[in-house]
Amino acid sequence: VLRLLTEDHKGQRKAITSELLQRYRHEGDDFLLYIVTGDKSWFHHFEPETKRQSMEWHHLHSPSKKKAKTIPSAAKVMGTVFWDAEGFILVKFLEPGQTIDAAHYVQMLHKLRHVLRDKRPGRNIIILHDNARLHAARLTLEAIAKMGWEVLPHPSYSPDMAPSNCHLFGFVKDQLRGQRFETGEAIQKAVRRCLWVAGMEFSNSQNAGRNVYQEVAIMWKNKERSLD
Repeated sequence: VLRLLTEDHKGQRKAITSELLQRYRHEGDDFLLYIVTGDKSWFHHFEPETKRQSMEWHHLHSPSKKKAKTIPSAAKVMGTVFWDAEGFILVKFLEPGQTIDAAHYVQMLHKLRHVLRDKRPGRNIIILHDNARLHAARLTLEAIAKMGWEVLPHPSYSPDMAPSNCHLFGFVKDQLRGQRFETGEAIQKAVRRCLWVAGMEFSNSQNAGRNVYQEVAIMWKNKERSLD
């Protein structure tokens, strides 16, 4: 949730975006290709359509249909997605009653490392995730250090600077709006299907994923300018 940023927070955002942009200008697209980003989101069993999605054509003089106000369902699952400029690497969902803490996240990172060895062998990994408490926990930082990965800085209270929030989760949820899923397994399957479709676009267009990450670089530039 976005909150009112203090001057210190704004200064941190500007400093970090300037640092990332400077590195991108120096290293070019290779810098972007090494980045693996991960984030989590809730996926509801039912998400109402937006007003635009629910619009129906009708005659000028025909009565408008009354529509009941709909809200997202209480039932939901939390999914975590790791991806890079070449596609999706790991998708994990919380089991019912399970909570995500630093220990759970470290287990997920070990699974990610195993998958990366197969999908991105020999590549230097740069992790980009926000500075949520479980990401900044000592247990997490020690595990990442042992893996030999680099962690990019991320400003506090800045979900708008997370690539998954900007380019991924909104797309997935838009595809699911108006559909009702009766079980957690059903919504998980639907989310994976949406990710598969997006992944096929990455595969069919050699530069599709890279273009998304170039948009991330453009976002950094725009954020830096907005703080001048």
